[in-house]
Amino acid sequence: MIKAKITHEKGQIVDFEMTGHADFAEYGSDIVCAAASVLTISTVNGLTSVANVTVDVDMDDENGGFMHVVIPSLSDEKQRLQAQAILQTFEKGLLDVTAQYGQYIQTAVIN
Repeated sequence: MIKAKITHEKGQIVDFEMTGHADFAEYGSDIVCAAASVLTISTVNGLTSVANVTVDVDMDDENGGFMHVVIPSLSDEKQRLQAQAILQTFEKGLLDVTAQYGQYIQTAVIN
C-alpha cells in the first residue's frame, strides 16, 4: 500500500511524503502506482521548472519506495502562489486517486 502524508502549516503546504507500493497489479501494469508517481514527479518538476523553487527531495525507491519533499519558505509572493497552486493540485489529485483506490493508497492531510 502507498501511504502519503501532506503537511500544512499556516494554510500552506510545506512538505509531503510517500512510502510503499500500491500492489494493485504486477509491475508495469499498476495504474495506482503510475498515478501516484506521475502526480509526484509532475509536482516536483512543476515546482522546480515552473515556480523556480528549489525543493529538498529525499528519495529511495529500492527499500519499499520512499519520497519526502520539503518546500522552503518563500518570500516572493508570485513564487509562493505558483508553488501553492501546484501543491494544491497535487493534493487534490492524490485525494481523488485515494477516493477511487483506497485499498491501495491512503492519503493523510495534516493541518
